[in-house]
Amino acid sequence: MFTGIVETLAQVKHIEPMGSGLTFELESSITSELKVDQSVSHNGVCLTVEKINGHSYQVTAIAETLNKTTLGKLKVGDKVNLERCLRSDGRFDGHIVQGHVDQTGTCDKITDLGGSWQLDFSYDASLGNVTVEKGSICLNGISLTVFNSEHGKFSVAIIPYTWEHTNLKGLEEGSEVNLEFDIVGKYIARLARPFQ
Repeated sequence: MFTGIVETLAQVKHIEPMGSGLTFELESSITSELKVDQSVSHNGVCLTVEKINGHSYQVTAIAETLNKTTLGKLKVGDKVNLERCLRSDGRFDGHIVQGHVDQTGTCDKITDLGGSWQLDFSYDASLGNVTVEKGSICLNGISLTVFNSEHGKFSVAIIPYTWEHTNLKGLEEGSEVNLEFDIVGKYIARLARPFQ
C-alpha cells in the first residue's frame, strides 16, 4: 500500500522488450535503499524490484499493466515519480493508494497562477470511475485533491514544492497520465450500481 507522497524521481536508463511486456532499468538516488522483491510505485504503478546493479535497478511491466497505464510510452531519459510502500510506523500523509492504476487521463489545460498551477484533466467516464469535490485522486502516483469535479473531468492545484519535486512540470497539454481513483469511492460506486 502507498499514500501518494512521492519520495524522489527515477530516470529511465534502458528499456528492453520481454515477451509482451517491457523491462525497465532505472536510476535513482534511493537505489541503494531498495531490495530485490520490494514493491515500488512508479508513476502510480506498483512494480517489483527484480535486480539491483550499482545505482540502477530493474522492474518489469507485463502486457496488462502496459495496456492500462502510460508506462508503455516511457522513453529513455524520462523521469518517473517513485514511492516505496507505506511503513507501518510512518505517518499517513496522503490517502490510501494501492498502486493499481484504473485508467489513463489526458491533461487538457495547464494554467500558471503565479505561485501555483491549475491542471485540468479529462478521462473516459464510461469505465465507471468518478471523482468528488474535495476528494482524493492519485495522479502519476501523487495524492492530490480534486476540485471542479464533473462527469469525466476534474482539476487539481499544484503547489511549488510538488511542481519542483515530481514529474508534473514535464506535462504538456495533451499528455497522458495514470489515474487511480479513491478506493472508498470505487467500492461505494460498485455497491450502488444495482440501485441506479
